[in-house]
Amino acid sequence: MADDPYSVLGVAKTASQGDIKKAYRKLAKELHPDLNPGDKTAEERFKKISAAYHLLDDPDLRARYDRGEIDASGAERPEQAFYRHYAETEGGERYHSAAGYQDFADMSDVFADLFGGRGQGGGRRGLRGQDLRYRLEVAFLDAAKGAKRRVTMPDGKALDLSIPAGTRDGGILRLKGQGGAGIGGEPPGDALVEIAVKPHAHFKREADDILLDLPITIDEAVLGGKVEVPTLGGRVKMTLPKGTSSGQVLRLKGKGIAAAGRPAGDLRVTIKVVMPKEIDQDLESFMQKWRAEHAYDPRTVFGAEA
Repeated sequence: MADDPYSVLGVAKTASQGDIKKAYRKLAKELHPDLNPGDKTAEERFKKISAAYHLLDDPDLRARYDRGEIDASGAERPEQAFYRHYAETEGGERYHSAAGYQDFADMSDVFADLFGGRGQGGGRRGLRGQDLRYRLEVAFLDAAKGAKRRVTMPDGKALDLSIPAGTRDGGILRLKGQGGAGIGGEPPGDALVEIAVKPHAHFKREADDILLDLPITIDEAVLGGKVEVPTLGGRVKMTLPKGTSSGQVLRLKGKGIAAAGRPAGDLRVTIKVVMPKEIDQDLESFMQKWRAEHAYDPRTVFGAEA
């Protein structure tokens, strides 16, 4: 019999869902097989905390466990005995009662729902295996471009996982038949892998567009020209118009997310004019002369009232 899931995770039965998740993540970081290669003890403990978490993380399963309807492994508990209580009515007739239900036929319907019904020969069908949930952190570029990863599932099984291009943060990948074993000849459950996309140092995502802040020099802003821009597929040359201002957005078509079944997004480049770290005498003198001859006020857009 599996250990009590609350004890396995070291939390009280009154623990919130957030406390349960926090306890699991702390233990998982310590015991994950990828971090403890060859450590069978850590591997077994990882299996136990994963099984406990996947039971308690599901509010329905947790409630059923707390009510005693399923055991710590998530399996249905055996049918409980039901007794007929007979009582004599004033007319000498008898009536039947089964734990508050009208008759035993009603209870048969309940068990048909729980156990998949009974065949004509009286044999009970089995139960489909439990779905197992797993959270996988992936790099921003792997989620954007697609990748293959070998992952260790909660039961210790290693699987090759294909991450489709354009996978979003919080997306669920379903691995058919890789969940808990079925009972009585029924098929196994699935493995549900939730993807957590790590932030990127420079790229951000909006729908299928990629957003990038591009720093340029003051002379590039004034004179324009070709500048290198990082993209998901590597660096490319982009034409910078003369007189480009900070905050201006330039668009590179088709350089965003290229997911199957939908048009590729764009790379939206927001220009940031960056001044030199030190203003030398030449630059200062030039700008003083230029301002004296070409002064302009870009703040007239605010109007007199502003």
